[in-house]
Amino acid sequence: MPLSSILQTHQRGKDCAKVTTTPKHGETFSVGDNIKVKALHTPCHTQDSICYLFEDGNDRAVFTGDTLFIGGCGRFFEGTAQEMHTALNTTLAALPDDTKVFPGHEYTKGNVKFGVQVLQNEALKKLEAFANSNKETQGKFTIGDEKNHNVFMRVTDPTIQKAAGSTDPVEVMAKLREMKNAS
Repeated sequence: MPLSSILQTHQRGKDCAKVTTTPKHGETFSVGDNIKVKALHTPCHTQDSICYLFEDGNDRAVFTGDTLFIGGCGRFFEGTAQEMHTALNTTLAALPDDTKVFPGHEYTKGNVKFGVQVLQNEALKKLEAFANSNKETQGKFTIGDEKNHNVFMRVTDPTIQKAAGSTDPVEVMAKLREMKNAS
C-alpha cells in the first residue's frame, strides 16, 4: 500500500514539511480494510497533541504520545492542569477499559517511584513489580489499569487528594505534576 499522508501527532510534527494531514478531534479514518482510527485531541504537553485510538474488531489500542504514560503523564509544557485533567480523565478515561495503552516513551519505573509516594494500592504494587521485572511496559497495560494505578487518573481518590492538599480535581492534578517535577 503506498503512503498517502503523514499525520500530525503534536507540536513538533506540525512544523514538519512532510506532515500532510491534521485530523480534527473525533475524526476517523481507516488503515487498510479493517482498522478504524480515531483522532483524540489532548492538548497540554503541547497545544496540538493528538492521541490515536486504533480499533480492529474487538481489539483496541491507543497511542498516547506524550500525554499518558504507564503510571504517569506528560509535563504541562504548553498547557494547564485543567487541560491535562480533561485529556486524561475525560477524553482517555472514556475509552473502553480493555484499550491497550502505547505511550511515546518508557518512563514507567520513574512514574512508579513517584506514584508510591502518594498511593499504596494493589494495582500500583502490581505495576511496580512488573516494571522492576521488565524493560518495557508499552501495550501490557490498559486504560482500565491506568484508572487503577495511575495517580494522575485518580485525582478524586481521597488518599491522593490528601497528599495533594486539595479536593478539587484540577488543583490535585496541578499539585501532582508539581510534586512529580520535583521528584
